Amino acid sequence: MNETPKTLTMSGGCQCGAVRYHAVLRLDSAHLCHCRMCQKAVGNYFEALVGADNATLVWTRGAPTGFMSSQSVERGFCSKCGTPLYYRDVTAAHTSLTIGSLDHPDQVRPRGHEGIEGRMPWFAELVAAPDNGRTEDGDSADWAAAIKASSHQHPDHDTDHWPA
Repeated sequence: MNETPKTLTMSGGCQCGAVRYHAVLRLDSAHLCHCRMCQKAVGNYFEALVGADNATLVWTRGAPTGFMSSQSVERGFCSKCGTPLYYRDVTAAHTSLTIGSLDHPDQVRPRGHEGIEGRMPWFAELVAAPDNGRTEDGDSADWAAAIKASSHQHPDHDTDHWPA
């Protein structure tokens, strides 16, 4: 019988590569938060988060900039590219990292929803929405290739030097 792991060590960082981290993720804490404050913090309908004990979170390149979005909540982001990186209750022993900033976000599955008072009323319908294809396919193929060739986005792994 295969048991689902409770933790996972992973690296992550911002889009431009100025801020990178390593952490031991608490997989049972992964969730989507729909509250209005999280929506505004990431500029989207929800924020996807996973917890890491502060003792395991190491900033390996640069450091995030913090913004106190309330008296006890700090939100961290890259001051160069704006990537949201974390949510932290300053009284807690853990930090909630944005799942999208992980190098392998596909390995972290949200286990629930929080802040459901802000959840969009049509959210459950998204699974049935049509897939319009991959970015690299069809009419977008040339555009996607040009973007990829000139991209300044940091790769999804640690690098010794960046920019390359």
